Amino acid sequence: MLATPSRPTGPVPWLPQRLDPPQELSGRFPITDVSPVVLGGRRPAAGAVGEAIPVRATSFREGHDSMGLTVSLSRPDGTVAQVVRMEAEGFGMDGWLGHVRPDAVGDWSFTLEAWGSPWDTWTHRAEVKVPAGVDVDLELLEGSLLLERSARDDTALSDPERQTLLTAARTLVNGALPPPVRLAAGTDPAVTAIMHGHPIREGVTTSGPWSLRVQRRRALVGSWYEFFPRSEGAGLDPPRSGTFATASERLPAIAAMGFDVVYVPPVHPIGAVNRKGPNNTLSPGPEDPGSPWAIGSAAGGHDAIHPDLGTLADFDRFVARIAELGMEIAIDLALQAAPDHPWVKAHPEWFTTRADGTIAYAENPPKKYQDIYPLNFDNDPEGLYAEVERVVRFWM
Repeated sequence: MLATPSRPTGPVPWLPQRLDPPQELSGRFPITDVSPVVLGGRRPAAGAVGEAIPVRATSFREGHDSMGLTVSLSRPDGTVAQVVRMEAEGFGMDGWLGHVRPDAVGDWSFTLEAWGSPWDTWTHRAEVKVPAGVDVDLELLEGSLLLERSARDDTALSDPERQTLLTAARTLVNGALPPPVRLAAGTDPAVTAIMHGHPIREGVTTSGPWSLRVQRRRALVGSWYEFFPRSEGAGLDPPRSGTFATASERLPAIAAMGFDVVYVPPVHPIGAVNRKGPNNTLSPGPEDPGSPWAIGSAAGGHDAIHPDLGTLADFDRFVARIAELGMEIAIDLALQAAPDHPWVKAHPEWFTTRADGTIAYAENPPKKYQDIYPLNFDNDPEGLYAEVERVVRFWM
C-alpha cells in the first residue's frame, strides 16, 4: 500500500501564493497594462520637456455600455497641468491611448481614471433605435434626462453651455417635432462637445499616480558627431597623433554643420600588451596606436588621458571650446580593460579567470580580442559598482 501524504500546513513554496490585488486592478473598472511604467512603478518612466508622451492602458467592462478614460498629468508640486480624454485603440481591443506633454524638468506623475459613460451609452443606443422606430419616445426622454442632469449638477459649466444643454433637452421631448429632428438636436456637435468636455462619470476607478521623470529636451533628441581627436594629426607632415589642441581647431566646422553633441570614443591610455595592428592582427608596428577601446596601461586607466592627446587641463579647454560653440560633449564609457590596465593587477577578481589560470579576453567567435579583458560583475559586484560610479563621477 502507498502511504497517504500529509497535507502541508503552511505555504507550499512551489505554488503561487495569494497576493494583495495590484493597485491598477482595484475599483469598478479594471485598468491594466499601464504604460509608460518601469519595474511596476518602482522606478520613474522617462520623458522630456515638450515631448508628446503616449500613455496607454487596457480597460474594460461587462456588457455593452460605454466607458471612458482620462489621463491627468501632474506637475512636481502636485498641481494638475493637463487632463486628456483617452481614445480607444482598435475596435473591441480594450486598449486606450492618450498623449500628455510636460513643459518643465522635474518629477511629474500621471493618473488614469476609468468610468461608466451613460451619455456615450445613450448616444450609441439612440442612434440605432430611433431611426429604426424602436422605443423612440422612451429613448429620447432618457437622453433629455441626462442633459438636464448634467446642466443641473456640473458646476464647471458656463451659463451658455448650460443653456445649450437645456435647450437640447427640451427639444428631445418635443413631441410636435419629428423624431429625427429631436435626435439631431440631442446629438448636435455643440452638445456632444460639451458632454465630452464635462462627462457624466459613474463608478470612477483610479490607477496611479505613476511617476514620470521629465528631463531636458536634449535627453530626447540631438544630432551627434563621432570625433576621434587622434585623427586630427593625420594630415600633418609627418602624420602623428592629434591632440586636444589640434582637435579644437575642427570644432567650429562641426558646429557649423548643425551638430548638438560631440561624441568622443575613449580618450584614455591604450594598452601595450597584446596591442592589435591593422585588421585585428597581433603584429602591430611601432607606430600602430592600438584600439581606443583597449583601455589602460602604465600611464593609467579610466580616469586618465592618453599622453599623446594632452593633459586633463587640455581636455578641460577642449570641453570649454565645445560649450562656447553651443555644443556638448559625450565621452564613451567602455567598461573593459587592456591586459596592462591598473585594475588587472590591483583587482584580478573583477575579471574572469579560466581553468588554466589566465584571464579571459573578449571573444566573438571566431574573432578574438586578446587586447581586451571584459569585466565580470558577479565576482565582486559591490567593489566594481563603486569603482564604476567613481569613474562616472570623476568625468562628470
